[in-house]
Amino acid sequence: MVLLTPILIAPLTLREVSGCYNRRVRRLGGTDHSPVILWYMFVEESIHMEKQQSHRIESIDLLRGLVMILMVLDHARKYFGYGSFFANPEDLSTTTPLLFLTRWITHFCAPVFVFLAGTAAFLYGSRTEKTSQVSWFLLTRGLWLILLELTIVNFGWTFDITLGLHILQVIWAIGFSMVCLSALVYLPKWALVGLGFILVAGHNLLDSVIFEEGVFAWIWSALHFRNVLLIGSERAVVFAYPLIPWIGLMVLGYAFGNLYKKGFDANKRKKLLLILGTSAIAAFVVLRLFNIYGDSSSWNNQGNHIYSVMSFFNTTKYPPSLLFLLMTIGPSLLFLYFTEDIHNKVTKAVIVLGRVPLFFYVIHIYVLHFLAIFGLIAAGRAWTEYIMTIQVFSNTTLADFGFGLPVVYLIWIIVTVALFPVCKRYMEYKANNRAKWWLSYL
Repeated sequence: MVLLTPILIAPLTLREVSGCYNRRVRRLGGTDHSPVILWYMFVEESIHMEKQQSHRIESIDLLRGLVMILMVLDHARKYFGYGSFFANPEDLSTTTPLLFLTRWITHFCAPVFVFLAGTAAFLYGSRTEKTSQVSWFLLTRGLWLILLELTIVNFGWTFDITLGLHILQVIWAIGFSMVCLSALVYLPKWALVGLGFILVAGHNLLDSVIFEEGVFAWIWSALHFRNVLLIGSERAVVFAYPLIPWIGLMVLGYAFGNLYKKGFDANKRKKLLLILGTSAIAAFVVLRLFNIYGDSSSWNNQGNHIYSVMSFFNTTKYPPSLLFLLMTIGPSLLFLYFTEDIHNKVTKAVIVLGRVPLFFYVIHIYVLHFLAIFGLIAAGRAWTEYIMTIQVFSNTTLADFGFGLPVVYLIWIIVTVALFPVCKRYMEYKANNRAKWWLSYL
């Protein structure tokens, strides 16, 4: 899926090719050389130029790769942590500081995915001449992601061949937001920024609106109210990611892409990243400190400094409140500011995962789920308990299964390291087979 993968550098122009050649000849005193030597020098210079051009967006891939790694930690905790999917690490009456932190740090994943998907959409559009082409691109990719969520991704989470439980999560949110963005790309920039801001900052005004029955319950659950709706006794739909704030966030991410378009001054971009990042964090602190607006759950003094801090940062994700998004997107923008010029072996490795996020997302779910089944067997339990049906959830079958955080962290490290070479091979395959259109969907 291109919108979740890196923006590849456009081929060098004839002027750039000529420049590569002329610079090399001048360096060698103006003397011409054999075609083989000149071709070697041209390739060397071309690679250097492409690396220079790619640096301006490597920080985006780096950020995306980092949150992919954190995502594995969150899902390893769900499959292997004590209480499995039924534990609530944000419940201050039962959690521990380390468990809370393990969950909190992974809050950055979904907002960054959605925001950067919008940014990638803009960068794709900046290389095309027609807005209609961008619109079609977003529409088809969005519909594909929705289908992927309902089938391959959903089966990876449940291992239920009947697909009786449809869990609409981040891939659904990205896909539907792309469909909406396919119509919104025709709007001027100021209108996009205004609409995105209204959806992100204003949706908390709707927190008290609830529809419990009928068709409006379905519509409102999809838009703004996290809910589980039954279809008979054997099927259900879990609206885990209500759409309104996610659509707004992707629209803002699309507008944000202007900072990375070709020719945009790097110093100006870094200045804007610093201003936007610090402003978002400052807005979060002020609004949260005085419980002014932006989250349905207020923080309060817990009689303990550590737990009071935990309460302060314990914002609402489903749907993501204004404070939740300020808390996560603000530091993410500062990360882009500080890492734009950082290039080393560590960042190079993390970037690999950031360039094939959809591929990594899908396979890591299946790997963790298979490993969790072996964990059940090792614990002397039936492996079928991890066939996630409505009955499993309603009976809280796995509420007494799981391991401590050391095991969770060990599984996280093993899975991340094990999947790295697979992702690297896939990244190289995509780079060497750009003409294969179907790869743009993966």
